[in-house]
Amino acid sequence: MNQRQEVLFNQLETYREELLSNVENVSEEEAELIPKVFNNNIRWNLGHIYMDQYMWIKVLTKDDLYPDSFNHWFGFGNSPSDFDDETPSFEELKHLLKNQTSKIKELYGDRLEEEFPPTEMGMFTIEQVLSRTIFHEGMHTQAINDLKRYLRIQ
Repeated sequence: MNQRQEVLFNQLETYREELLSNVENVSEEEAELIPKVFNNNIRWNLGHIYMDQYMWIKVLTKDDLYPDSFNHWFGFGNSPSDFDDETPSFEELKHLLKNQTSKIKELYGDRLEEEFPPTEMGMFTIEQVLSRTIFHEGMHTQAINDLKRYLRIQ
C-alpha cells in the first residue's frame, strides 16, 4: 500500500472514530427521535452511512457486502417508517460501523487502484469510491450533530 492509500485509510479511520465519538453519549431513545423539522433520526443516519460505503464498493465489484434489506431500511429516500423488527438497533449499527473500515482495508487494501466499469458518477476504482464516501459520511455526521443539537435544546 502506497503512502496516498495509507493516508486514505487513516482518514477513513479518523472520520469514523469522530462519528462514533459523536454518538457515544446518545441514548437509544434519542437515536429514535425525529423532530418535526427533520426527515430521519440518528439511527437511520448511522445505517445509511454504513450501507452507502458498501453500496458504492458493491456497484464496482459486484461483491455482496451487506444484506439487501439495508436498502429498504437505509436507502436514499427511505426513513425510519420503513424499519421493522429485523432492522439493526442503534447499538448494532455502532458495532457494524466500528468494524467497517478495517474490514474494507482487509478486503480491498491491495485492490484500491483496480479498475472496474465506471459508475454513473465516473468513479472506476475503490479508491475513488472511498474518497466519495468520506464526503458523504461528513454530510451525515453533520446531520447527526444537527439532530443532537436540536434534541438537546428541547
